[in-house]
Amino acid sequence: MKDASDTVLAAGNATAATMLAKAAREWPDTTAIIVDDERLTWSELYAEARHWARALRGAGVAPGAHVGVLMPNCMDYVRLFYAAGMVGAVTLTINARFKDGDLAYAVHHSDMDVLLIGGHALPHMDFRTMLTRIFPDLDIWNGGPLDLEEAPRLRAVYNLSDAREKAWPTRETFLQGADAVPEARIDALMASTSPDDHALMMYSSGTTAHPKACMLTHRTLSMIGQSFAERFELTAADSVMNPLPFFHMSTMLPMAACRASGATQICTAHFDAGRTLEQMEAERVSFGYLSFPTLVNQVIQHPDFRTRDLSALRYLHTVGPADLMEKYTRAFPSAQYVNAYGLTEATGVCCYTDPRDTPKDATRVSGRVFDGVKAKAVDPATGKDVAPGERGEIWIGGFCLFDGYYKDAKKTAETLVDDGKWLRTGDMGYVSIDGHIVYDGRLKDMLKIGGENVAALEIETYLCSHPDIQIAQVIGVEDDHLFEVAAAYVELVPGSALSGEEIVAYCIDHIASYKIPRYVRIVESWPMSTTKIQKFKLSRDFARADKIDPKTVARAS
Repeated sequence: MKDASDTVLAAGNATAATMLAKAAREWPDTTAIIVDDERLTWSELYAEARHWARALRGAGVAPGAHVGVLMPNCMDYVRLFYAAGMVGAVTLTINARFKDGDLAYAVHHSDMDVLLIGGHALPHMDFRTMLTRIFPDLDIWNGGPLDLEEAPRLRAVYNLSDAREKAWPTRETFLQGADAVPEARIDALMASTSPDDHALMMYSSGTTAHPKACMLTHRTLSMIGQSFAERFELTAADSVMNPLPFFHMSTMLPMAACRASGATQICTAHFDAGRTLEQMEAERVSFGYLSFPTLVNQVIQHPDFRTRDLSALRYLHTVGPADLMEKYTRAFPSAQYVNAYGLTEATGVCCYTDPRDTPKDATRVSGRVFDGVKAKAVDPATGKDVAPGERGEIWIGGFCLFDGYYKDAKKTAETLVDDGKWLRTGDMGYVSIDGHIVYDGRLKDMLKIGGENVAALEIETYLCSHPDIQIAQVIGVEDDHLFEVAAAYVELVPGSALSGEEIVAYCIDHIASYKIPRYVRIVESWPMSTTKIQKFKLSRDFARADKIDPKTVARAS
């Protein structure tokens, strides 16, 4: 395995804020980021992030504080991420799709000091109403000292870009706090923030009912961003189309690559295939970081697809079955297909196909790990390495490893093993001697739905809250749209009767839409070992005609 390059090692000595400062010096007039119709150059982004950093400090945010961000994709989100890094705070990126239970857990568990929410996507995303439903005391809070029993460290909630706001602190209130903080204070805080300090706290679902909070340092984030930029030879002339959410590593990692290379990142609050095609043509997009078939299918099926000039596109990244990926390579003849493997605990994606890989290989392997990253396959029962090319649990080592789960030393010790040198991924696959990975399913009971990790237990627990459901078991089924969807096997309480559509209707508005099962089978018996249901014996053969569309069910209801 090669060592990391000198530039990757040098990036490891930088924080997100110092990398942004460097980008502002080297490419001041190059567009850094576009979010819908708003754009900022590198120098403008750096200046605005400093202003917001002063506002955070004015709000009492100190080094090590936890800053929660609950917003749709917007430029304010980007400003806050960099501003928090400038004062040495940790950005907690909250999944905007969380329902009440997960959000309540995240606010309490994360020891959040301040929370900034946005009304940028009203009425589709109404976080203020959601928070007052979860924490009733917020409904009578007038912006003074905050004392929530369920979140004792939370001192304030700022509501940005919400014209309805009459009681809580607003964007204007927040930014006025910058006036009391001198620029020199931000310089001092940036200088005192270590690359080994935490940059991000990001919740990642696993096999437990509650999501786990992954802690990621500035060092790993900067190094993996530099590695991405070098793998694909990104420069300030490149532009990366990335319509994915900011609370996901699929956006945070390309953002790190852009600040390492000066490339432009193009984002959106709400994905619209026609608008995406328009921007890809107008901005001469060279890297389509669309990631999931859900999005790519909408692009190639749009009426404008064949009339848009996409000849600048050099790379298209998405994941899915090989035959589907081959279809995409034919649809984008100028672009090289990019496959990948990763997880939040490995700072996002630590493994991409190489531009030197043949198109056929790129659709059949997940990729090769970055220089300075190691991969091997291990017998999950014995912990012994298996031979290269032999199936086993994928373990990852090297600079990309996360810093553990917040307030969960036990789970951290189970995941980071051999004195923290290796990350047990819980994924099965094959690893070649030169670090190429072929992903081949999950060892742990988890689904990958539309790019989101979803614990089967979480869906099963909710289904079993229905008074007529006795047992529920959830498995993942391959899907052309979401890569994988949930299929529920359900045993009813004797004498009860439920249809698959009624079970889906029970989930609507109570669990995130992507978690709702698309297939339901009512069963009376289970494949059993001595004491446990053998879930792996449940059939994954479902006819597409049996697929249940939650939107259709909602309309019918």
